[in-house]
Amino acid sequence: MATSDAQPTALTGIGVSPGLVAGPVARMAPGIPEPAIETLPADTDLDAECDRIAAAAQTVKKGLELSAAEAKGDGRTLLETTAQMAADPTLTTSAQAKVRERRLVPARAVWEAAGTLADMLKSLGGYMAERTRDVADVRDRIIAVLTDSPMPGIPRLPEPFVLVAKDLAPADTALLNPEKVVAFITSEGGPTSHTAILARALGMPAIVGTGEQVTDRLSDGDIVLVDGTKGSITLNPSEEALRRARELASRVRVFNGDGATRDGHEVQLLANVGDAAGARSAAEAGAMGVGLFRTEFCFLDQPEEPTIEAQVEAYRGVLEAFPGKKVVVRTLDAGADKPLPFLTDSTEANPALGVRAYRTARRDPEVLEHQLQALAKAEAVTSAKVWVMAPMISTADEAKAFTDQARAHGLKIAGMMIEVPSAALMADKMFEHADFASIGTNDLTQYVMAADRLLSSLAYLSTGWQPAVLRLIKAACDGAAPHGRPVGVCGEAAADPALAVVLVGLGVASLSMTARALPDVDAVLKSVDLADCRRLAQIAIDSRTAEDARAAVRAELPVLEELGL
Repeated sequence: MATSDAQPTALTGIGVSPGLVAGPVARMAPGIPEPAIETLPADTDLDAECDRIAAAAQTVKKGLELSAAEAKGDGRTLLETTAQMAADPTLTTSAQAKVRERRLVPARAVWEAAGTLADMLKSLGGYMAERTRDVADVRDRIIAVLTDSPMPGIPRLPEPFVLVAKDLAPADTALLNPEKVVAFITSEGGPTSHTAILARALGMPAIVGTGEQVTDRLSDGDIVLVDGTKGSITLNPSEEALRRARELASRVRVFNGDGATRDGHEVQLLANVGDAAGARSAAEAGAMGVGLFRTEFCFLDQPEEPTIEAQVEAYRGVLEAFPGKKVVVRTLDAGADKPLPFLTDSTEANPALGVRAYRTARRDPEVLEHQLQALAKAEAVTSAKVWVMAPMISTADEAKAFTDQARAHGLKIAGMMIEVPSAALMADKMFEHADFASIGTNDLTQYVMAADRLLSSLAYLSTGWQPAVLRLIKAACDGAAPHGRPVGVCGEAAADPALAVVLVGLGVASLSMTARALPDVDAVLKSVDLADCRRLAQIAIDSRTAEDARAAVRAELPVLEELGL
């Protein structure tokens, strides 16, 4: 444990969720150790041992389902997905075969079966590779039941703490209690991982990708100051630094639904939502509307295409939260990190570059037809202003085909996502058909930098501050301007208050983000004029690197330091 006279030590990682907090370190308990290779005695009832594996898997599944019932929004979805992994017969059947064929003890059989499954998923890449974390989590939980060991997970302590771990399983992240876990630090992970996205949704400062050389220096009880904006960790902070952190934590900012720069240039500050509960929370937070309704989040756990009636009910719940306001609906973004069993091919070698999102309409056109029918019906029974857009539009022909199809169903405002570089470069042609566009900076960055956004080893490339990405955003806005079409941003970049200023300067008309980020983005925008935004945007796109761009812009925004951002 750190002593009071120890000198402050600066450590760094990747800041993925803003905020400045201090607290004692609590390290995540190490995972279940690898069981020894042991075989069962000759007189063992192998069927009974196999039944133990199945029963343990069911116990884990039920426990995760109970936790999911208590969680909300993205947390519930993550827990339900992990529960499905526990229920997957692939793992249990493989483990049982190892018991019968090699007489392995159940714990060792589960360990080896999980390893085989994880290797298979990793070889598929993209979203499927990301699921290996779920496999390891389920493996450890099943083995804990089989060996009567403590269930792995987040420490339970009476006082608030900063959680330090190698990584967090989605099931663990979904259960983070902000009243107990004031921040977390992981040696692995990147800015667009599930862990990072959920941290932002919870409004919890978080730093990922530090490397073990950083997390190994943090022991239980050490006092650390975590700056989730800068990605900095101060071990043994000074009393003055702790006082400032407490002062900033006591300030409560709210958003009053009036997004604009200091000189009155309106910037629509919208929310990203995945279901009706998220939409209601966003409305309560003052969001001026919805900039991204991720419709696939309503159906991630569905083995078959939902009926039109079921879709109408799901969409209606979101639309009703914003009467008279804009709700931008993204049609199914299936594939890559969001596979839908009834629509995507899980065997694709590179799903991020495969038949995903709008491209699935070529193979299964009826799914998009049904979704547009349901959206039109949901709009008809509410007063929300529905704007519909398709993800992964790559050519002007695709933009025309989708917008014509949407309008044929009575959906008056139809547009597209700009996630593929070709869409930004050909924006002038795209906007001959599209009424608007929203830029998904997560995917756009992934494709511009040729860096898998789920791969933690490439996290340093996965930032919207990349000048190449910013230049493409400018190209999209420049292509839209002659047509009078608005361009928004709904990727993670929109929630970065400093980057939001740059985006507005590039010509972006709306910013959509997790509802918790609205007050911070609003406060910074209200501190600058539109001319300031344009000047800072030019500085950013003229920079040599992402780090240079970020540092140069932040240096021109002293309000960030005042607000603790």
